Amino acid sequence: MERRTLTKSLGLAGILAAGAAPAISSAQQEIRWRLASSFPKSLDTIYGAAEDFSNVVSELTGGKFKISVHAGGELMPPFSVVDGVQARTVEMAHTASYYFFGKDPTFAISGAIPFGMNARQMTAWMLEGNGLKVTREFYANFNIVNYPGGNTGAQMAGWFRREIKTVNDLKGLKFRVGGFAGRVLSRLGVVPQNIPGGEIYQALEKGTIDAAEWIGPYDDLKLGFHKVAPNYYYPGWWEGGLNCEFYINDKALAELPKEYRDVIEHASKVAHVNMQAKYDARNPVALRQLAQNGVKLHGLNTTIMEAAFKEAMDLYNELGSSNANWKKVYDDYRKFQREVNLWFRFAESGFDRFMQAQRL
Repeated sequence: MERRTLTKSLGLAGILAAGAAPAISSAQQEIRWRLASSFPKSLDTIYGAAEDFSNVVSELTGGKFKISVHAGGELMPPFSVVDGVQARTVEMAHTASYYFFGKDPTFAISGAIPFGMNARQMTAWMLEGNGLKVTREFYANFNIVNYPGGNTGAQMAGWFRREIKTVNDLKGLKFRVGGFAGRVLSRLGVVPQNIPGGEIYQALEKGTIDAAEWIGPYDDLKLGFHKVAPNYYYPGWWEGGLNCEFYINDKALAELPKEYRDVIEHASKVAHVNMQAKYDARNPVALRQLAQNGVKLHGLNTTIMEAAFKEAMDLYNELGSSNANWKKVYDDYRKFQREVNLWFRFAESGFDRFMQAQRL
């Protein structure tokens, strides 16, 4: 395929990836893989990252390496993809790591933990810090090699049937919340529910749950949560920037020619950039639409945020004392966050605060 055609089809991220990608020999072997997603096909943003990845792999190899993408529940349940990759039932998956905190809380760190890093900081830790190094050492226990698979940016705190004004309002609340965040919320009296994205609306509509969070306005509007819960809260302090990942079976990866392994690395970066761009571009438009539909937008008050922060820090200290995997990955994560926050506190945040107060 001519470089001009490839550039046109892949956009800016594709230019960056294709420009660095190796030449693929015409004699290279043909390979077919399957990718199991944890997400429903209806969400072109988060599910779409896997399709972007697959398309880039195919184009950079002249169609010789093809990866079929399967929505959550098609090949296996959305929360079983780790088992599928570990056992090599499928060669790879696209998911959010915190879904699997029950296997080991350390899974959550490479996705999102309460009061963690934002999207840009997380990408910096993964690609320029020790993030990929320390998480891959952990994932080796599960026959997995991980690659960045997109970031949602900061998320909303979700949809509630009634207003949440005090910490006491959280007690007994049946709340669909992704993965590890439930560990912190349960310490505040919440009853967390881990429900796949495609099943949330029905649970909220039937009253099986009292509240639910997913990602943000674009996806939430598509899923129709505003029709059954009028109160929309921010910020989702448990997901300052959800880093999704591609999980690949280590033996399947090792069997690939080096050129194909290089293509996977480049394709993951294209998908990573594309997902963040989609959310940043589409969330503002969707938020305006939700407001026009009568949604009540609320900010979580400082008292609730501070109570949650304290519980999160206490939990992390407890895990650090009892889980060697957690301590190793988390200590590196927090060290990086402390350093990068110093920069964001001055230039980045200072500029953002000023610009967000202006009328453009």
